[in-house]
Amino acid sequence: MKISREVKTAILVISGIVLFVYLFNYLKGENLLDDSRIYYAVYDNVEGLAPSTPVTISGFNVGKVMDITFKGDGSAQLLVKIMIENDYEFSKNSKAELKDLGLIGGKGIEIIPVFDGAPTAESGDYLTATTKAGLTELVNKRLTPLQEKIEVVMTDADSLLTNVNEIFDEDTKTNLRTSIADLAATIAAFKTTSATLNKFMDGNQEKLASTISNFENTSDNFSKFSDSLADLRLAQTVKELQGTVASFDQLIANIENGEGTIGKLLKDEGLYDNLEGAAKQMEDLLQDLKLNPKRYVHFSVFGKKPKRYDADGNEIEEED
Repeated sequence: MKISREVKTAILVISGIVLFVYLFNYLKGENLLDDSRIYYAVYDNVEGLAPSTPVTISGFNVGKVMDITFKGDGSAQLLVKIMIENDYEFSKNSKAELKDLGLIGGKGIEIIPVFDGAPTAESGDYLTATTKAGLTELVNKRLTPLQEKIEVVMTDADSLLTNVNEIFDEDTKTNLRTSIADLAATIAAFKTTSATLNKFMDGNQEKLASTISNFENTSDNFSKFSDSLADLRLAQTVKELQGTVASFDQLIANIENGEGTIGKLLKDEGLYDNLEGAAKQMEDLLQDLKLNPKRYVHFSVFGKKPKRYDADGNEIEEED
């Protein structure tokens, strides 16, 4: 069967069109002859994510990012088209987590499969979009409070330095310089004195040793003399005290025996009775003198004789 030129031309054109479509999609990352699946995820921010970025499951490359576009509902959210070239199946509740690929930068998507008994994710389904905080976010999260504290410390330090500058005016600085200079001079003089004293000590070590030895001997002798003197005075004092006690005992014994004036006064009852009677008479005499003073005191301006009284106090009349 002879094929006409027109048919050959048509077949060639159709083949070229099919090849062009295949190559175009292949360059876009789509393999028309492959049984890959397409999933979607919506993110608020995909900074660092680019088309053809690998998609992994547990670190294993299973696909790539096909396209990133706005969702188109006016929310400014981004729709990410994900192609999975592996036949690995997971639940439709699985997550598409956006994460850092390394310290240098760049983002990638990792599928976190979920096996909860829900229906298997089919091509065209939307996966739950999550974002894993990267190193930069963690550092910023930790550094922000630290930065605030550093700013507060710097403010306090600035205030402290201002106060210090106000305190250390020119007069204070001059006084401090003078004090430091005087202190340096004092230390230098002390060093000189110390050196002189060291030289003196080095040149008179034997004399100092002899002096210290003599002082120790003198101290020992004085200690012995002091002990002897203390013992001597104590013995003499005890002896005198014993003699005094013996004399006092003898005096008490003599008084008890009625010897001496005090002993007789204490032991002679007759003397006590006489003294008591004399005291009684003296008391009566004083009482009578108080009541009849004219009996004992006579005073006359014209020389009149005093009246006489008997023993009972009666006046004695005289004859003319």
